Amino acid sequence: MKFHLWIPNLFGFKGGIQVYSSFFLQALQNLYPHDQHHVFIKHDIQALPNPNIVYLPETRFHFAGRLPLKLRTPIFAAQIIGQGLLQRPDLIITTHLNFTVAAHLLKRLTGIPYWTIAHGIEAWNIQNPELQVALRNADRILAVSNFTRDRLLKEQNLDPKKISLLPNTFNTQRFQITSKPTHLLQRYGLTPEQPIILTVARLSQTEKYKGYDKLLHALPLIRKVIPDIHYILVGKGDDLPRIREVIAELQIQDFVTLTGFIPDEELGDHYNLCDVFAMPSKKEGFGIVYLEALACGKPVLGGNQDGAIDALCHGELGALVNPDEIEVIAQTLMKILQKCYPNPLVYQPEMLRKKVISQFGFASFQNTLCSYLKHYFRTSI
Repeated sequence: MKFHLWIPNLFGFKGGIQVYSSFFLQALQNLYPHDQHHVFIKHDIQALPNPNIVYLPETRFHFAGRLPLKLRTPIFAAQIIGQGLLQRPDLIITTHLNFTVAAHLLKRLTGIPYWTIAHGIEAWNIQNPELQVALRNADRILAVSNFTRDRLLKEQNLDPKKISLLPNTFNTQRFQITSKPTHLLQRYGLTPEQPIILTVARLSQTEKYKGYDKLLHALPLIRKVIPDIHYILVGKGDDLPRIREVIAELQIQDFVTLTGFIPDEELGDHYNLCDVFAMPSKKEGFGIVYLEALACGKPVLGGNQDGAIDALCHGELGALVNPDEIEVIAQTLMKILQKCYPNPLVYQPEMLRKKVISQFGFASFQNTLCSYLKHYFRTSI
């Protein structure tokens, strides 16, 4: 069997699609260890250590990241189409929808089947006619959440039988339950008893839908009941200057910490530092951060209008709130912090960890992918 895997980037930048792609590659290698895997990566220049991947000696990486950015897209498209014509893989899998246009062209020329993966905002409100046609002709679309799947079906007139769910997964070894790290308490000038709300997100002007604005506005309401509350916002991006202005306007400088960039090895410690993880987003395709926080045994709050519904299992694993209602967000966080939220599971760290691993651990991810591939190859022969 010969697989071609087309990926935007796999090393360095740790965005959601990149993390998903790394787990997908690992699962594919595990399931087909004696087959050929050719991985075409648009933005990377070389292979680097990745905690989510053990590379097989037979896996071949093809990089386009050294190309000038203006020329990268057409040259990368020529590369993946050209190699497809030469190597004739049994299946092409793209981890970004935009690559399906090239996959569709290759299928028209050779009949090579292709799958693609739909994550979140890139899969919604698609207007490009070529991409719409490519999606309709895909042999399989893997959606990371019911929310993403439902939007695709509603907006793109796709065959429901072609769309399957393959939710995000996470590294269970990196995220475990520990006490609040002393070095972080000292770094941020906090006490072990102080209640802490945490958000981990990319702070981009195009991604304000992640809900950190709502949390900043909810903080004064929470402080009326919990005076020593502290909010830690982890992340970097071009929205930081505006965020600082909002904090100054609300006069909450003493109760908010903007950490900026933190290295990956510190992320688990930051989850363990908090008493509740909150990201009441509106356009999250899924949200790996919810899983990571749950694996650290933390209560989690998410929005009830996007992929967080799937990540929190419709409220079984955490609190789902209207992301537009600041008062509801504040009241729910206060209930969680005051130990009176009606779902007792949020106060059982070991059980939270057990359930999130059972539902979204790598073994579940790999088994689900295995079932799809086995069914496909069995029925396509």
